[in-house]
Amino acid sequence: MSVAGLKKQFHKASQLLKEKLNGVEGTKLDEEFLIMERKTDITHKLILDLVPKTIGYLQPNPAYRAKLSMLNTVSKIRGKLKTVGYPQTEGILGDCMLHYGSELGAESGFGFALTEMGEALKQVSQAKDSMDVRVKQTFIDPLQSIQDNELKEIRFHLRKLEGRRLDFDYKKRRKGKVANTEITKACEKFEESKDLAESSMFNLLQKDVEQMQYLSGFMSAVIDYHQQSCQILENLRSSLQTRITDASNQPKREFASKSVARKTCYTDINGLSNCTSGQSSGTEITEALSEKYAPVVVHSPNKAVIKTQTTQNPTSNYDNSPPFDQPCCRALYTFQTENQEELPFEEGDIIILTSQVDENWYEGMLSRKSGFFPINYVKVLVPLP
Repeated sequence: MSVAGLKKQFHKASQLLKEKLNGVEGTKLDEEFLIMERKTDITHKLILDLVPKTIGYLQPNPAYRAKLSMLNTVSKIRGKLKTVGYPQTEGILGDCMLHYGSELGAESGFGFALTEMGEALKQVSQAKDSMDVRVKQTFIDPLQSIQDNELKEIRFHLRKLEGRRLDFDYKKRRKGKVANTEITKACEKFEESKDLAESSMFNLLQKDVEQMQYLSGFMSAVIDYHQQSCQILENLRSSLQTRITDASNQPKREFASKSVARKTCYTDINGLSNCTSGQSSGTEITEALSEKYAPVVVHSPNKAVIKTQTTQNPTSNYDNSPPFDQPCCRALYTFQTENQEELPFEEGDIIILTSQVDENWYEGMLSRKSGFFPINYVKVLVPLP
């Protein structure tokens, strides 16, 4: 800084000190200018306060916000443009429900309902992410732009105006010791800075319409999010109510205790059947119940079909021992398939057992065709090893 510049700074500091300590009055600005300056200052403060609180409304967990801010900063430093999204609470809850719904399996009504609700909450989470992006684009970014551009420029002009006012007042107070040309030049610079600051504040305060549009964009994003969430949850409630009604209309299954001793049948070399059993009473009760009531067949979620029928003890030409020396079973009821992976058969058909998939399904072969079929639709003649 030059000597003249240092002298000017000293003069400004001297004038300011006299105003603060000795009560010397400086040049007064007009009332309209002061009103605009006060409103501009309020705008500056409200943006500094409103933007962080809007972000807190969208992302209420401060720990997650701090973590995301750090991760995004590190990504920028490393030159990566990938940003990490805020983990919405609906998405976290939805993931939990999807996990345990999958654990329970589709054959469980409650498990499938958990899966449905988990998917719905994930959709709500996506809608909230969309709202966050819209609010940032239509409300937060425009306010931040005002802060970084118009208000920054106004603050610069006001600081320059204050400096030139102090310089003008100092030279005016020392009139006679300072040349009139210098006083006139300082006055012109003061007026120039005042005009620039005044026009900048006027232009900012005339943007009421644009600023109200920012609020309208914020409101539209929030309304759209709540409407989408309401529609998603209404569809979920309707689906759950339908499933509750269907489940309530199903006949209740009776519990039948099974004996620990399992009945074993095999065929000797002469084609005669030999059966041995331990305590047969539990097995006989279970077989009688399974022949009287055909229990529920559980299919995939989109193909849930409930089949319950009352029959008399089936009679067929296959009551004698099967002429097989491998695991097999006899069909107690006709089974109509729902998809290509299942094995259709008629009542009385003899099916070769290949494997047991789970507690509800066998895999077997009939007429050179392989597929799955429900355990409770057949009676095992020769069990799997």
